[in-house]
Amino acid sequence: MGDLLLVQYEGANEAEFSARFQQVTPAVMAKGVEDTAFYRYNRLVSLNEVGGDPGLFGRSVEAFHAHCLKTAEKWPATMLTLSTHDTKRSGDVRARTNLLSEIPAEWESAVRRWAEHNERHRAQDSQTETSNTSCTRRCRSLAGRRARLVAFLQKAAREANVHTSWINPVQAFEDALTQFAGSVMADAEFKSDLESFIGRHQLVALGRLASLAQTTLLMTSPGVPDLYQGTEVWNLSLVDPDNRRPVDFGRLASLLSEIRSAELSDVMARADEGAPKLWLINRLLEQRRTDPELFGSSSYMPLTASGAKARHTVGLSAIACWS
Repeated sequence: MGDLLLVQYEGANEAEFSARFQQVTPAVMAKGVEDTAFYRYNRLVSLNEVGGDPGLFGRSVEAFHAHCLKTAEKWPATMLTLSTHDTKRSGDVRARTNLLSEIPAEWESAVRRWAEHNERHRAQDSQTETSNTSCTRRCRSLAGRRARLVAFLQKAAREANVHTSWINPVQAFEDALTQFAGSVMADAEFKSDLESFIGRHQLVALGRLASLAQTTLLMTSPGVPDLYQGTEVWNLSLVDPDNRRPVDFGRLASLLSEIRSAELSDVMARADEGAPKLWLINRLLEQRRTDPELFGSSSYMPLTASGAKARHTVGLSAIACWS
């Protein structure tokens, strides 16, 4: 069967079978897994990404190096990216959400507290989900990006195809969901608790550091980095159409011209504008331009770090990337 699908057998029927299989399987994967299962299984939503596996909780540094070595040898010109027009959550949202995996006890306690508190906002005569899993999805989305929540929740509910769907929308359920989200976001006590949680665990600051680390890996690992429009600075977009909003390229160009030669302290002072990420991308692209042989090489050499912070370090070729 494998040889047949790889067109190892000649013949019109064989070729047609392979072509039809290729036409069907992407749609099955997209609608069955990415657009349905990924909206039902919410253990850690940052893993529910196009092409991802929610059952794989990261990989070791050794596995990362093995993957990069294989890529350098076999597909040195493959595309690398963190966000596209089709990602469920932008790379920056996933980086911030990943931080929750480092504070599981605190996160569980907070979600249980918020679920109990927000039960008052549930429409009692509706089928609005109140399970810990459903509340967790909402709270994670809040932690990653609070604006445009209602539109995201409606899309997520329809994609999950449990209480409503695109083909058979249940207006009563969707109205209850909208009312619930609106009431929650108008709840001063809940918002204060949420903001306190985010601040206490430094999710914004540490999320930005994680974003810079993964951006560095994107720009230096074997392959060709691709930057989705608008992600040159912090981008907290959720699924489409959120991630397809117009990009202010004029603002990005202006910011780049202002920080291109600035001191790092001045760049960090404009962190809220996304200046550190844009500055880093510019520096790394300049490095790729001036040393194309290094970044286009089919050879790959892992670097081993030592010291108290060694487990926080990923080293490759002649470039070290810190998380």
